[in-house]
Amino acid sequence: MSNQNLTTSIQAALQQLENAYHPATVEAGMYQGWEDNGYFAPTFDKEESFSIALPPPNVTGSLHMGHGFNNTIMDALTRFHRMNGENTLWQPGTDHAGIATQMVVERRLNAEGIKRHDLGRDAFVDKVWEWKEESGGNITSQIRRLGSSVDWTRERFTMDDGLSNAVQEVFVRLFDDGLIYRGKRLVNWDPNFQSALSDLEVENHDEKGSLWHFRYHFTDSDVTTQDGKNYLVVATTRPETLLGDTAVAVNPSDERYAHLIGKTVTLPITERVVPIVADDYVESDFGTGCVKITPAHDFNDYELGRRHNLPLINILDAQAHILPEMQVYPDLQTREPSLETTPERYAGLERFEARKQLVAEATENDWLEAIEDYALKAPRGDRSGVIVEPWLTDQWYVAVEKLAKPAIEAVEDGSIEFVPAQYKNMYMAWMTDLQDWCISRQLWWGHRIPAWYNEAGNIYVARDEAEVRSKYNLGADVTLTQDNDVLDTWFSSALWTFSTLGWADGSADPRVMATFHPTSVLVTGFDIIFFWVARMIMMTLYFVKNDDGSAQIPFKTVYVHGLVRDGNGQKMSKSKGNVLDPIDIIDGIDLESLVAKRTSNMMNPKDAAKIEKQTRKEFVDGIPAYGTDALRFTFTSLASTGRDINFDLKRVEGYRNFCNKIWNASRFVLMNCVDKEGNAKPIDQSANSDVWELPERWIMSRLNSTISDIRQHFAQYRLDMVSQDIYEFIWNEYCDWYVELAKASLNDDAVSDERKAQIRYVLLHVLETALRFTHPIMPYLTEEVWQTIAPLLGRKDTDSIVVAAYPQANDAQISEQVEADMAWLQEMIASIRNIRGEMKLGNAVRLPVLLQGITQDETDRLARIENQFKALAKVDSLDILSTDDTAPLSSSSMVGQLRVLVPMKGLIDPTAELNRLGKAQEKLQKQADGIARKLGNEGFVSKAPADVVEAERAKLAELEGQLDTMNAQIEQLKAL
Repeated sequence: MSNQNLTTSIQAALQQLENAYHPATVEAGMYQGWEDNGYFAPTFDKEESFSIALPPPNVTGSLHMGHGFNNTIMDALTRFHRMNGENTLWQPGTDHAGIATQMVVERRLNAEGIKRHDLGRDAFVDKVWEWKEESGGNITSQIRRLGSSVDWTRERFTMDDGLSNAVQEVFVRLFDDGLIYRGKRLVNWDPNFQSALSDLEVENHDEKGSLWHFRYHFTDSDVTTQDGKNYLVVATTRPETLLGDTAVAVNPSDERYAHLIGKTVTLPITERVVPIVADDYVESDFGTGCVKITPAHDFNDYELGRRHNLPLINILDAQAHILPEMQVYPDLQTREPSLETTPERYAGLERFEARKQLVAEATENDWLEAIEDYALKAPRGDRSGVIVEPWLTDQWYVAVEKLAKPAIEAVEDGSIEFVPAQYKNMYMAWMTDLQDWCISRQLWWGHRIPAWYNEAGNIYVARDEAEVRSKYNLGADVTLTQDNDVLDTWFSSALWTFSTLGWADGSADPRVMATFHPTSVLVTGFDIIFFWVARMIMMTLYFVKNDDGSAQIPFKTVYVHGLVRDGNGQKMSKSKGNVLDPIDIIDGIDLESLVAKRTSNMMNPKDAAKIEKQTRKEFVDGIPAYGTDALRFTFTSLASTGRDINFDLKRVEGYRNFCNKIWNASRFVLMNCVDKEGNAKPIDQSANSDVWELPERWIMSRLNSTISDIRQHFAQYRLDMVSQDIYEFIWNEYCDWYVELAKASLNDDAVSDERKAQIRYVLLHVLETALRFTHPIMPYLTEEVWQTIAPLLGRKDTDSIVVAAYPQANDAQISEQVEADMAWLQEMIASIRNIRGEMKLGNAVRLPVLLQGITQDETDRLARIENQFKALAKVDSLDILSTDDTAPLSSSSMVGQLRVLVPMKGLIDPTAELNRLGKAQEKLQKQADGIARKLGNEGFVSKAPADVVEAERAKLAELEGQLDTMNAQIEQLKAL
């Protein structure tokens, strides 16, 4: 590059990097440019490939801090592998989120006075699709704001045609293979939505409740308890379910009740006779040691009922009201139950109203023994907030035993690795105790189950009605009705890694599946290892095959990260008012808007007032704009594998300062490449190590060591360590040390022009390289600065840092001796700075320095660093004293065993220094006296471990030596 062109480039760069770093200005339009240029699209021409499937966010609103954390990790990994020249695909998409989305749309319609049943199923689903387009666009916009380099040309939605085809294909094949069936089981039932829920959709709340003690009288009047009572006292937290009791259970080892096992009691109200059974499930110290068993309305009772062949009696309808006729199932194979008439006074009552009436009746008729306060876990629907009811109903199930075996083996044999490794144990614990998976939901929004019924209730499963008639040889005269249920959202999500790549789409590019499946890594939270991770493994192994017919895994690694909590370690939730929006941290938000945002959905005015007060106290001026890069760096710096992170805005502020540091260092380097008239100074275009001195050899060694460390930490998914490597190198080593050393040399007329040209090269080379290894975490800032720095070195061989090469370590430039020399130089400089501070001497004062007790190795090292030491420490003269020489009165510091001294004469006020030393002497004497008293205590010396006693003696000797030195200094000062 000609000098004129170089001058023009540097001046343009300084103009582009204006005086202050403004993230909003830097970020504006940059992402759209990346996307428009196709940098995120995969290629198929490399030997190595890397792919990640984005865990699809629900189309129910906006992203939260967990999404921000998760996206940052995935994007850092994706950008790293893309820059390493691999075929790279980050597959984006969103989830239809069944019940959550239906709830949002129903609420919107209700606000207009419209019920979904008023519209009908098809019209309601059309409304959901309209809302999805609105909400889904909001989410994808937020993902872009986070800098996520996903390939938007391949964006998928779990209800796209291609994915819906995959869902149908999987359902039909599992049914045909005998692995999907319809059966009656106990499920989590939400009476508000009138749908089954997954365990993940149920939240257990600590609430105050009661434990009611009821008397169940023995059927046989001759039977009594040990204390002569003709009844058992049964404790329960749910009195209304008494109507569905089919047994009373006691622990077989409970001597109080051993003689009653096999006897019967008669239930109050229903007069139903039920047996007393023995089961280890019963805890003798819970309540009275007798528990009522209601198999159709309690999961534990359900299992106990199966063990004892107890009938199941359903007492509730879908709205959790008492049925007029209770449904009695002698076993789970019975399709049509017998009916038992419900006492008329309870028929049709809502469950909690029935509870009140039953307790009142028990009190009135004297079979209520007692009521005590009881703390319980109340299961509530995470969307509706109502108490979830264990309910016996017909649902569709996946038989998981056959699917689970290969999924266990894939983790056991290392085909799939968990990071951190301890989550393998969690996965195994779940997989070895699996229950069949309930996959049906009683909703209108979702993948409708591809099953049809004739008028006799026979089930036919196929991809559509036409295929049903062909597959089962049904004539046109047979009336068919499709099942009203939809599939659990997790069913379609379980197919995510392969359905998004065109597995069931005949028109899809076959290279995509061949190149990017199995995916490289799944990045997820520990809370969905069972609900999503395990099911993806099971489904993929069953349906996706390699060319040789062997089963294919969905991903090679499962990287499990923790949850994002607030600065106090509390889970972020709207009810606590401690939620942060990542976009608000990026763009900033004023206090009033933040208050309104946090309180807008609060139903209780007291809660809203509390959260408003808390927000005003914590965010007096709102949240300033920190920019995307500072937020992302905060996330990665906290990403210690598997641990929850406590998010503190002070850290974001600190990393915003780091962004400023990079920006200002870049401007400084550019300004040192031009003279006062703005003309370019000579800059070498390549390394010339012949003219390097310690600073250049050191920073190049540290640069390459850092690259090696970063690569190792990326391979270990230790993004917290990657961030630490980057921060330590750029801030502490490059900015605080090398830039200062380079400045001294560039301003030194004695330094040759040849060396100065090489120093400018090293300054630019290290900065440009550091920008590239920082880019995966801080994409915007690094792109902006790299565009100005790279051309000066002739490295603008790509249009964007996004597709520039990730740095490789040059091991030949790593030197342990050089790094050790520099570490010693830093200690020496620090010792002088400490002395300056103690003597209150300004940086402008050049100091005489004496060294005493120097070894031969240190003498050799001193020869290598002397020039830099004098320049940076502002040392005027440097002399060496032998150990026998009497040093003048000096302020001193120790570097190892070497004494670094600055003579005081002419530099300090003797009176002030005597006062300082007197205080220091008093402090040391107190420490020495304390240790001497301890060693004078025979009890301590005889009882304490020998190494502890020896350490105390060594400490005392060290303090006494310091006091002797200090006393000598005081005497010398007095002589001045």
